[in-house]
Formats: sequence, structure tokens, C-alpha cells
Amino acid sequence: MARKVLDAQPFSRLVGARLTEFGAGRAVLEVEPRDELRQQNGFLHGGVLSYAADNVITFAAGTELGPAVLTAGFSIQYVRPAASGVLRARAEVVHAGRRQAVVRCDLSTVDEEGAETLCAVAQGTVLSAG
Repeated sequence: MARKVLDAQPFSRLVGARLTEFGAGRAVLEVEPRDELRQQNGFLHGGVLSYAADNVITFAAGTELGPAVLTAGFSIQYVRPAASGVLRARAEVVHAGRRQAVVRCDLSTVDEEGAETLCAVAQGTVLSAG
């Protein structure tokens, strides 16, 4: 069901996002880097990282609040440029009530050997829309 929701988002299809984990207060979203997603210095654009954080935060919250959810707000702190490798956004619910969840997200690049390099940290609040 979650993958169908992601595939129904035109922007997610545009960036080539895929949901690789979903359930029990967690979600993982990955984006393969390509030239169209980079900024002028060759790094993944910050907007791609923000998109990944926003979306995976909402998916993680949906595991606790149900499928009808909306991001109320989020913040992101960039730690280092996403230079190479697959972008992996890993989110986990840190608190969930009946109508709201707070979610933390780490964004990393993953090289061919599977080593992760932290690029950004985000936190968001998601509201139940149902």
C-alpha cells in the first residue's frame, strides 16, 4: 500500500524515489543520484534532500497515525554535501499521540560497499488528516 502511495506522487516518480522499508514507526526512502538532481558543484541539490526528509517523515508517521496524514512542518540541518552514492533517508517516530507524531530523520549517502555518510538531520511534525 505504501509503495502504491509513493508511486502515485508525480514528483516522487520524477526524482526516482523508492520506499525500501515501511512499518512499526519507521520508513526508509532512497533516491539514486543523477545529473538532473545535482546543483552547480555536482552535489545532490538541497531540495532533493528536503524532499526525501519530508516524504519519509510523513511515511514513518503514517505507520502510527494511519494513511491520511499531512506534514505540519519540518526542519533540516545540512551536515555535509551529498557528494556521491545513493541518498538514503531513514525516519523513525520518536513520539506519537492520537492526532500527531514527531519524527526524526537521518539522511546519508551510501557507497558501493554499503558505508553510510551522514549528510543531513531533519525533524518533523505530522498531523492526522483523518
